[in-house]
Amino acid sequence: MEKHTLKIFASVLILASMLAVMPAWAQYDLLDHKATKETKNLFNNLIKIADGQIMFGHQDDMAYGVGWEKIEGKSDVKDIVGSFPAVHGWDLGRIKTGKSLDGISIDDMREWMKSIYTRGGINTISLHWDNFATGGNSWDLTPAVKHILPGGSAHERYVQQLDELADFIQSVKVGKTMVPMIFRPFHEHNGDWFWWGKGLCTEEEYIAIWKFTVDYLRDEKKLHNLIYAFSPDASRMGTTNLEAGYLYGYPGDDYVDMLGIDDYWNVGRDANKLSLDEQKAVFVEILELVTRLADDKGKATAITETGLESITNPDWFDAHILSPIKSSDKIKMSYVLVWRNANEKHHYAPYPGHASVDGFKKFCADDAVLMEDDLNGMYRK
Repeated sequence: MEKHTLKIFASVLILASMLAVMPAWAQYDLLDHKATKETKNLFNNLIKIADGQIMFGHQDDMAYGVGWEKIEGKSDVKDIVGSFPAVHGWDLGRIKTGKSLDGISIDDMREWMKSIYTRGGINTISLHWDNFATGGNSWDLTPAVKHILPGGSAHERYVQQLDELADFIQSVKVGKTMVPMIFRPFHEHNGDWFWWGKGLCTEEEYIAIWKFTVDYLRDEKKLHNLIYAFSPDASRMGTTNLEAGYLYGYPGDDYVDMLGIDDYWNVGRDANKLSLDEQKAVFVEILELVTRLADDKGKATAITETGLESITNPDWFDAHILSPIKSSDKIKMSYVLVWRNANEKHHYAPYPGHASVDGFKKFCADDAVLMEDDLNGMYRK
């Protein structure tokens, strides 16, 4: 994939020639002022890379795919384009069981995360917590947030889970270096399908548990390798005031490093009755909004989750992701992550033999798209 290397090298030469007349790249601060240098560098490089390029990410990419599980060095994405994704998504919401939401061994996950960092790739974590009030899963809609806040009946259990989570994060080391991670708790909170969602807790309760979680992991557990990502769901932002819809539950600039968006709705989904052109227009408007807010606040950006189940449109990656992003110079996203490949009916990245393979190859061949092999020095200045 020399195309990316040449483009980046050319960009470096141009920038070097302009240093005499332009200020140096701005350095952005994480909410954790004790963040490790690798985490700081990753954060700043996420912001820089979004200005003209975007990384591709995939959930559970190294753990399993369509028709296989736990094969060393295998990946549906890599089998098609010769590289792992640049960004790898994982879920730690059921860490107490020793396995992930989708049955991945926590010990295996640790080793995969370390190998990703060693190769120069990026790890991001979501948390599909089980319901602390009932013991049910994330989709058990019994209100629970009020119970895990300080003074609540389940607060001690929540803290115990945070302790287990922190122990795992601290164990993901390469040498003496703690692997930086994008940390995305309580995602899609403006929806009503998780127990931490809108209508199942107040906005004030949501903000309070977010702040408690950040304070506890940063200050009590001394985790200084996390980039905290806020990620509402696009389908519940409304249509009259997108900014207010996006910022519902926003805990404040001192508690967020990345502005993300989860959008499965405006990307060609049949249930969305808007025309494809209308969906694209809404998608562009949302991405422009997230970019503007991030620029104003000094935050990174990402499409933290998206995808079309089973990829029923062979040209989906270009038509619904790359084309909308390229259509506006007001959009800057560091990465786009699609969900997992469980089986032939539930997958979001192509696998060998799928009808979307050629379209995906075209998407990955674009100079704007970065895979893991294209990354160089994301943890350095």
